[in-house]
Amino acid sequence: MALRRVGPGAVILALLGLLVVSVTLGTAIGAVQLPFVETLLVILAKSLRIPYETSSTHEAIIWTVRLPRVLVAGIVGFGLAVSGAAMQGLFKNPLATPGITGLSSGASLGAALAIFLGWQLINVWLVPLAAFSGALVAVVVVYVLATRNGKTDTATLLLAGVAVSSFFGALLSAIYHFVDIGILREIVYWLMGNLGGKRWDHLATIAPLVLLGSLGLFVCAPDLNILVTGEEQARSIGVPVQRVKRIVLTLVSLVTGAAISVAGLIGFVGLIVPHTIRLIVGPDHRWLMPASGLAGAAFLILCDLIARATFSPIELRTGIVTSFFGVPFFLAILLRQRESVRWD
Repeated sequence: MALRRVGPGAVILALLGLLVVSVTLGTAIGAVQLPFVETLLVILAKSLRIPYETSSTHEAIIWTVRLPRVLVAGIVGFGLAVSGAAMQGLFKNPLATPGITGLSSGASLGAALAIFLGWQLINVWLVPLAAFSGALVAVVVVYVLATRNGKTDTATLLLAGVAVSSFFGALLSAIYHFVDIGILREIVYWLMGNLGGKRWDHLATIAPLVLLGSLGLFVCAPDLNILVTGEEQARSIGVPVQRVKRIVLTLVSLVTGAAISVAGLIGFVGLIVPHTIRLIVGPDHRWLMPASGLAGAAFLILCDLIARATFSPIELRTGIVTSFFGVPFFLAILLRQRESVRWD
């Protein structure tokens, strides 16, 4: 059943408004409550380099402490949701997520190895780099396993992803067996997903990768629209199916790998956001992916706000909050799948 009642352009504008509200709320609310209007004005003034008289303490809280974290949350949510929309289209399945190709397990293993070896004590960027590298290695292995004679079968890709995820999960369990409780706690905390302590340099590192990768996926939207109708039909009208698959998988790996390398594993954003937006704007990926990105950014910012504000002064991990929303949603989709799946 479709929920469409307004045009996709209006949905995009509404989501942009929701994103502005989310950024303002996420920056204003915290241990020190700041006025919403002042928060928005400080953000605009600093962004546009316009002088604005305000408390230096408030300005430091807004610009140095909270806004970088909020924007990192937005970029991560944007990338995960766009990637989820692309993967659901590629696999023609509303339960598909960016991690279906073993990407998440590869990132987990890479980060766990880096923490186990103490690389975080050498340089704080080595753990994100190891996570990013592990994600890419997992996707390459899955792709190689699923490709034969230059053709990649989608069902085989899925099975290879399950196998590689299980293998990397076993290696991760082996690491658990040999580490002490302190290192184990560090690894588990990373796996929970965390946006605490994010700074402008984190944003500068992942934003170009996420935004450029997402832009590439937007370019692939017309081909994804055709692929949903079936690979044979796509080939008959000249769509280079195998090349599109490679490009989509590469871009999803880039976007998702960059996002989780900094934020850790934050689940369900790539599942529930694209599925919900599809019910509103329809299956056209030209509208679905940008709308999902905006909704994903707002969703993760608000989830992070809940994690910070609800359990203060003990901050809950953001990945736990997204799971609270995601698990019931996943079960609802699963039950709906028992009846039928519609993509039109």
